[in-house]
Amino acid sequence: MQKTTNPFNPSATGASRDRVRIFDTTLRDGEQAPGFSMSRSQKKRIAQALAELGVDIIEAGFANASDDDFASVKAIADEIRGPTICALARCQNSDIESAGRALASAQRSRIHVFIATSDLHREHKLGMSKQQVIDAAIASVRRARDLCDEVEFSAEDAMRTDPDYLAEVMAAVIEAGATTFNVPDTVGYTTPAEMGAQITYLKQNVRDCDKAVISVHCHNDLGMAVANSLAAVAAGARQVECTLTGIGERAGNAALEEVVMALKTRSELYGVDTGIQTSRLYPTARLMSNLLGFTLARNKAVIGENAFAHEAGIHQHGMLKHRGTYEIMKPEDVGFAKSQLVLGKHSGRHALRERLSTLGHETSDTQLDEIFTRFKTLADKKREVFDNDLEALALGRDPEALGPWRIASLNCTSHLGGMSSASVKLEHDDGGSASEASIGDGPVHAVMHAIERATGCTLDISDFQVRSLGIGSDAQGLASLAVNHQGKEIRGNGVSTDIVEAAAQAALEVVNRIERMSPQTQEAPTKLQGAAR
Repeated sequence: MQKTTNPFNPSATGASRDRVRIFDTTLRDGEQAPGFSMSRSQKKRIAQALAELGVDIIEAGFANASDDDFASVKAIADEIRGPTICALARCQNSDIESAGRALASAQRSRIHVFIATSDLHREHKLGMSKQQVIDAAIASVRRARDLCDEVEFSAEDAMRTDPDYLAEVMAAVIEAGATTFNVPDTVGYTTPAEMGAQITYLKQNVRDCDKAVISVHCHNDLGMAVANSLAAVAAGARQVECTLTGIGERAGNAALEEVVMALKTRSELYGVDTGIQTSRLYPTARLMSNLLGFTLARNKAVIGENAFAHEAGIHQHGMLKHRGTYEIMKPEDVGFAKSQLVLGKHSGRHALRERLSTLGHETSDTQLDEIFTRFKTLADKKREVFDNDLEALALGRDPEALGPWRIASLNCTSHLGGMSSASVKLEHDDGGSASEASIGDGPVHAVMHAIERATGCTLDISDFQVRSLGIGSDAQGLASLAVNHQGKEIRGNGVSTDIVEAAAQAALEVVNRIERMSPQTQEAPTKLQGAAR
């Protein structure tokens, strides 16, 4: 009997399944989005989680962007094993040399060079002819090939580039040594039909196309990043560039978890596999959202709190009969537990470590001892300690943000219809201390003003949010603070059952970062700007 060919993806009916590489750019493109700036320790922690998730390539950053970016890429290359570690570079020797130095210690390294190819970008941004772009691309690929294990080339704004010219560029860089050719939808303009047609055209018209992996990098400006990525896979692309939860410039990138679970759930259509450990999707996304202080939308596909929740009576009835009636994925497959393990003050280290591991937090004995001490303190305040509480304990505070200032004591009072007051005593690593008091329109305003006075550091607050990390009146709160300082946004987080204390921790984390950035510069304290009341 003759096999029926799948018209959507003919390869899906074959005996062997192809592998789609997952290229994660959370630490590079994701960090470029306003509000998602990461410290070096946060990047290393997320990179380790991505390695455990099973991504194939981690784009660790743009090494030549700044000294700190270089140091972050180097730290990840030094410490993370498993995935290929990648650094971005423009088609400029300085960028490529910097990327090569940062990646020198990687187990496997990749330099990702790019240049714009569309008429719009060439003429108005670069001022280069078509041949000049090709020459620059060839030279850059050849130089990068000498400095790393593999080279990826991206044709920026590829989906608005003339297909014949794009094919010419692709053939040239493959001949020069590129092993991956990336086709970005840089501005999120493309539709799935156009993306599928473009990939098909390149596969049919580029000389030696089989010598390189075709990749796609889709932005979400029209909400089609995931759909476009899947269309590219159906047409033969074998690498997808994406970010956890879809963070990235403007409306973001294709969401890793959505791409992976679409390929897995509809495997009969796509006929491909990924190396992702899907049961770690939810814990890894939660780890990142808590580190960066943003909330996952409850209706977020795959990993939102409502993704496996059913309220409508007809849905509940169907689920009781057979879960397949209204669930196309199992919650366990993406890392949701069927029920939460509740720990209390009588729980021991073993139970704590096991649950932390399930949530995606591996700890050393020393780290566990420190977390266990704080767990016991929290358990004395709460009857039950839930998963959200444990995540907050595991996250703790950013090691890079600890010191030089620490809170020794904090007092705050609030009066209905009147001003609030706060007093703080701070200790400094140099052995000194500072005590100040202040009033404000609310307790948070008052305590932040007191911290300003004590440290001599002005906080120009651009964003302040508090959200619950658990349920009930005794849940912990996460305070997230963003401050403008010398043209840069600096963020701090604080976690406590007392939201005023959490806000104070977040403010002091920002102050510490500012002091380490410019240890010789102390701004005179001024009236607090834009604090939440």
